[in-house]
Amino acid sequence: MRRTILIAMAATALAVTPSIARAGVGGPAFYVNGVTYRTVGTPTDLSNTGAPAHSFDTIYDLGGVQLNVATAAPGDAGYNGGRWRVHALSWNTDYPTTLAAHDDNDDGVIDTNAEVSAALADTGADGATDLGVVKSFECPVIPLAR
Repeated sequence: MRRTILIAMAATALAVTPSIARAGVGGPAFYVNGVTYRTVGTPTDLSNTGAPAHSFDTIYDLGGVQLNVATAAPGDAGYNGGRWRVHALSWNTDYPTTLAAHDDNDDGVIDTNAEVSAALADTGADGATDLGVVKSFECPVIPLAR
């Protein structure tokens, strides 16, 4: 009986905290300068904490058309230890148009800081627009084996 009650309590706790239920090691999550990384989902939310912008690195959310692109990884100068601000991007025309114009290494994806920066600097039809911060959180960054 006690075991049944404990199992029911655990199930209830997971049901009311869905972000924890989704936490865990994920598959490929984003690129950092052409290298694919995964992460571990955490239930952190650092929005509205007053933390200075320079204490976060950026992940550009490319709207699900490909993996996102982050600006830093462990070992990079200025890496903030896995504190992230997610910026949503929109395409000035559409993703294929921006990809064709800014995939500098012709690998079929936008996967480097330089490619994202070039797309954001392009205010024409080939470019992209930063819609601003949509989430702030903390999670580790783990390179995928090559």
